[in-house]
Amino acid sequence: MTTHTNTTTDTNATTDTPRTILVTSATGKTGRRVAERLKARGVAVRAGSRTGSTPFDWEDPETWAPALRGVDSAYVAYYPDLAAPGAIEAMREFGRLARENGVRRMTVLSGRGEPEAVVAEEALREAAVGVELAVVRASFFAQNFSEGLLAEGVAEGTLVFPAGDTLEPFIDADDLADVIVETLTADGHAGRVHEVTGPRPVSFTEVAEEIARVSGRPVVYEAMPEAEYAGLLTGFGLPAPEAEWLAGLFATLLDGHNASATDGVKRVLGREPRSFAAFAAETWGGPKS
Repeated sequence: MTTHTNTTTDTNATTDTPRTILVTSATGKTGRRVAERLKARGVAVRAGSRTGSTPFDWEDPETWAPALRGVDSAYVAYYPDLAAPGAIEAMREFGRLARENGVRRMTVLSGRGEPEAVVAEEALREAAVGVELAVVRASFFAQNFSEGLLAEGVAEGTLVFPAGDTLEPFIDADDLADVIVETLTADGHAGRVHEVTGPRPVSFTEVAEEIARVSGRPVVYEAMPEAEYAGLLTGFGLPAPEAEWLAGLFATLLDGHNASATDGVKRVLGREPRSFAAFAAETWGGPKS
């Protein structure tokens, strides 16, 4: 579903291709894909990251203004999550700097069904007065099983997560990147909130079974309570407060309130999103060794 905020939108904005777009967290799952797609369209990209040619670090506000200087638009992908502690303050400051540096358009990546993230969205909107802002709220990424924190468990054959038997309409990060690029390069998205998901909700058990089916090797899902999962993360070296927050976020997101699909991808792109089965087949269904 695509919803509208109460923010007044400028539907008469220029249709010219943006001059330069800043992509924050440009080495991440979505940032990398967004940057690649923008470059393929001939858009000048300023790829902001901690290690790249454009220094950008969400933990170092001193890097924000130089990265914003001279750009027309920006993709805002806050790390680790827009619902994380400190995100509201960061969005308020980033929005102020974007406004002061003459940024015309921004798209911020947010989490679907995250009340804290909505507050951070509003902080960015209020600080970036006069900047066209689109919000893209995404469901759980399919790529979390291949590139993210769950990839190691999948590779080892046991997928452990505090999701119970909840269904989730996993979004393919490639579809998500296409939506983000569209909001950055086309008019009509200012002030809008796009909720994007995959085509249908599936359980983590189904995810494990699908990966096992296409890969030809055993993969099973084991549900784990939130507190136990936090302990598991601390065992991997994550500081206890961060582990507890992360486990709590996952448990909240996967408590059933997001267990429905939207037509957000189709509304923005005019096509259906890719299913988890198709993603799995491409990712794990190659030639067997």
